[in-house]
Amino acid sequence: MGDRAEMAVFWIFTVPLIAASLGVVVTKNPITAAMSLVGAFFCLAGIYVLLTAHLVAFLQILVYAGAIMVLFLFVIMLLALQEEILGVSRIKVMQGFGALGCVGVFAVIYRAILATGPRMMPQVGEDYGTVKAVGRILFTQYLLPFEATSLLLLVAIVGAVVVAKQRI
Repeated sequence: MGDRAEMAVFWIFTVPLIAASLGVVVTKNPITAAMSLVGAFFCLAGIYVLLTAHLVAFLQILVYAGAIMVLFLFVIMLLALQEEILGVSRIKVMQGFGALGCVGVFAVIYRAILATGPRMMPQVGEDYGTVKAVGRILFTQYLLPFEATSLLLLVAIVGAVVVAKQRI
């Protein structure tokens, strides 16, 4: 793919990614925010494809947009958060911190882009990003963090069920 075409595809994925990310931060409805996050995950997977990280793009859609977001939606529906419970002033404070955080992240990204300047993409090996290579690294070098993450997700699910059960 040519440089101009690659840049065009990058912007085709980036503009909706930024819009969906802002939708996560700005919207009041948690279900709408979660669905905006799903859209952001899909756009991010497209950017991963541009970086020739096809396995990461596939896992982004399968794991994050699929399994994790279904879990998030399940927990949101279990908790059934309402504005009366949270309080309108608390929601405004959370939105303000979210907007401030977005501005800070964009400022850091902008400075990083200016500092690095244009660079060529590095050439990678033939087995880079394959399931075999990622599996070998994941289940040898990163086995403890992988298992800790799965345990953390299990504890979060149990905690959400316990919180929801006490409210009923």
